[in-house]
Amino acid sequence: MFYRLLITSAAVLSFFITAAQNNYSYPFQNPHLDMEKRIDNIISLLTLDEKIVCLGTNPTITRLGIKGSGHIEGLHGVALGGPGNWGRRKFVMTTTFCQAYGLAETWDTALIRKVAATEGYEARYIFQSDKYNTGALVVRAPNADIGRDPRWGRTEECYGEDAWFNGCMAQAYVKGLQGNDPKYWMTASLMKHFLANSNENDRVRSTSDFDERLFREYYSLPFKMGVEAGSRAYMASYNKVNGIPMMVNPVLKEITVKEWKQNGIICTDGGALGLLWKEHKYYPDSAWAAAAAVKAGINQFLDRHTNPIKKALSDGLLKEKDIDEVIRGNFRVMIKLGLLDPPEMVPYASIKNGDEPWLSNANKEFVKEVTRKSIVLLKNENNFLPLDKSKIKTLAIIGPYANEVLLDWYSGTPPYTVSIVEGIKKKLGDNVTVLWTSGQNEDSVKDLAAKADHVIMVVGNHTWCNAGWEKCPIASDGKEAVDRKSIYLEQEELIKTVYRINANTMVALIASFPYAITWTDHNIAAIVQMTHNSQEEGTALADVLFGDYNPGGKLVQTWPRSMEQLPPMMDYNIRNGRTYMYFKGAPLYPFGYGLSYTSFSFSNFKISSKVLTAGKELICSIDVTNSGKVLGDEVVQLYIQHLHSVVERPKKELKAFQRVTLKPNEKKTILLKIKAADLKYWDENMHQFILENDKIKVMAGNSSADIKFEDIFTVMAP
Repeated sequence: MFYRLLITSAAVLSFFITAAQNNYSYPFQNPHLDMEKRIDNIISLLTLDEKIVCLGTNPTITRLGIKGSGHIEGLHGVALGGPGNWGRRKFVMTTTFCQAYGLAETWDTALIRKVAATEGYEARYIFQSDKYNTGALVVRAPNADIGRDPRWGRTEECYGEDAWFNGCMAQAYVKGLQGNDPKYWMTASLMKHFLANSNENDRVRSTSDFDERLFREYYSLPFKMGVEAGSRAYMASYNKVNGIPMMVNPVLKEITVKEWKQNGIICTDGGALGLLWKEHKYYPDSAWAAAAAVKAGINQFLDRHTNPIKKALSDGLLKEKDIDEVIRGNFRVMIKLGLLDPPEMVPYASIKNGDEPWLSNANKEFVKEVTRKSIVLLKNENNFLPLDKSKIKTLAIIGPYANEVLLDWYSGTPPYTVSIVEGIKKKLGDNVTVLWTSGQNEDSVKDLAAKADHVIMVVGNHTWCNAGWEKCPIASDGKEAVDRKSIYLEQEELIKTVYRINANTMVALIASFPYAITWTDHNIAAIVQMTHNSQEEGTALADVLFGDYNPGGKLVQTWPRSMEQLPPMMDYNIRNGRTYMYFKGAPLYPFGYGLSYTSFSFSNFKISSKVLTAGKELICSIDVTNSGKVLGDEVVQLYIQHLHSVVERPKKELKAFQRVTLKPNEKKTILLKIKAADLKYWDENMHQFILENDKIKVMAGNSSADIKFEDIFTVMAP
């Protein structure tokens, strides 16, 4: 009887699906049909020329009523303007956050997820609103590649040097962009650049070489975590890995598709097709290159691919079924975006009405919150900060970029900006005279320094070097296509000049990457660091400098004391002294470092068990108390060290963290988890992750170099 009921139910369901299908011109239009069957139908209806069109970045086929979406940049807000988009005919203002590097310095994944959700909402609004009807829903973010070297010109785009931390931030950004709906995505997160693409000089022909274990445990980990969070799109990088260009590297299919189940978009970087035969010299011509890319899993080209693909087909290097196989991933993403379904079924389809979200007070206040949280206090000798505005009659601000908010290569167009000069003037009002000079005129610098009660030096990099493509006149500047030639701050000479005249000088370092500011650290009483680009840059910094907000950001890279502490740029073996995990010598500032206007005490550290077995997790608890006099944030960080591993392991590895806000005298118990799965190493003989019997030192503190408590537990492998 039960079996008969099952047959009847299946028959009824089939009837309704068939009946529903009759209301559509094509089966793929039926949102109730299985996704793969819908794609089967699309493929069957496409002409060969249309399939080739679908190998571009927008699989729209007007003849069949198939609406697709192209790509936009979105590392810290929707980018439909800014230096890297000046060629666009139509600019759209969007909410503009601080650079990704600064977002990471908040150490707050919930905040990062909200940033991405704000961006995803605006991307939908721009794409669907009749007022704009532009942009796209595939967002090239986050950048999950790792900042293994502070000389990398695109450090600003990454989340720092720790792979697991990067993965946590990438997961937060992916989830924010894609939304909470169980069926549809708000936007599609397209991670970049896969993989080990952290040198700009010669990136179009260079090779990043390292062993299989580093591939699994370090370079690919943030991407894997992003896929686990739901991302189904990524960009292959320009470079080779171990001699094979990433655009045709077997790992695209063998690992990301077959192992990780990444079944969506795998695209090239701009112009990468030509590089395969012009720069990498890997194939004789464009047809061979295009055929190899498609067979490797590439399904979207960011450059002109039509003629190379057609030649590859005519020469027998590529078959139509090869194209059929890869373009399925493009339509999976479009279906998840709801672009092939009736709008009434897609919860995000209604995001098109009302006022522009970037003009809302909620968005403006949120940008302030994020920017404040990103600021790192590097030094505060004798409580130099916060400044007491009631005791200042004249304040000098000196620095070349202090009176503008610099946008970077992938910025959007903010609806407004508040420069540091503007933010401080607004904070101080008419009771304080605020003077500003760019620092270009020595007489002006000396005059202001002598007149002022206090001086705020605003120094740092220019985000796109104020120069053309592949040009950075200042050695310590860097950007896309240009690595930094130096990590020493040229403007330190300007700081010295001012300090000789006025000892009441502090430094605001507005920087996209670390600097070896050894003289400044030794001589200047107070130093803060923040990244560029936030539309509320000046407001946030003024709030911190004058005590309306207590900074709690932490560094996400090791800051060296000198260039001599860095291995050769193209040494991708991080075990040779890279990152806090293997760094040799004493850094200027360690990974995870950042001060506060208040003080915190740690106590009562406990671990839930002395033994951890496969598939389980360990709970570490620690009490944190604000032992100072003002509200403040602390980031509790948990590190581990393998004591008896059969392979070389880092001296410290971050495994958990939590940012917490505490009132004066308030105490909270923080719970941090260590998963047994996160303690495995990649066995290069067995080609799999292995959990080994080992003793693990667990360390809790507020930076990688400031450990408050330690304990040891035992890992029992199966």
